[in-house]
Amino acid sequence: MNRGIFINIIRFILLVLVQVLVFNRLNFFGFINPMVYIMFLYWYPIKENRAVFIGLSFLLGLSVDFLSDTMAIHAAATTTIAYLRPAIMRFVFGINYEFQSFKLSNTTKAQQFTFLALLILVHHSVYFSMEIFSIANLLLIVKKVLSNGLASLILCLLFSTLFSVKKE
Repeated sequence: MNRGIFINIIRFILLVLVQVLVFNRLNFFGFINPMVYIMFLYWYPIKENRAVFIGLSFLLGLSVDFLSDTMAIHAAATTTIAYLRPAIMRFVFGINYEFQSFKLSNTTKAQQFTFLALLILVHHSVYFSMEIFSIANLLLIVKKVLSNGLASLILCLLFSTLFSVKKE
């Protein structure tokens, strides 16, 4: 088995476990639950097969749903950001991301931050819209997207700093 596949399997399993066993149990201010498992979608190699990536994203969300008893809301949100990731990348990195030599680690910190923030924003917008599922509660949806998004972003940035591969 190639090293990249092995690393992705380990990331997948660890992020699901950390999300379900640690972060789903946290409840800052009574309503903020950070979602760090999104990092799998951030770290996943760009040049891999898109259908496999979307399938893995669905499985990632479904795994969190199964262990959290959340009726496929995570699966819908992760599948959405997996599907939209190329458009988000084109927006953040321009045409550069389509080149064979493109690596996320070679981009600026501002671009990496923007990419991660947009992934989280789209994920949380889909997730909380489906969880609350009421246009009458639009302000509650916005409040949850922004507060949970900020908490998720801070923790994901911490994770990416702790677990990033250092350049020699």
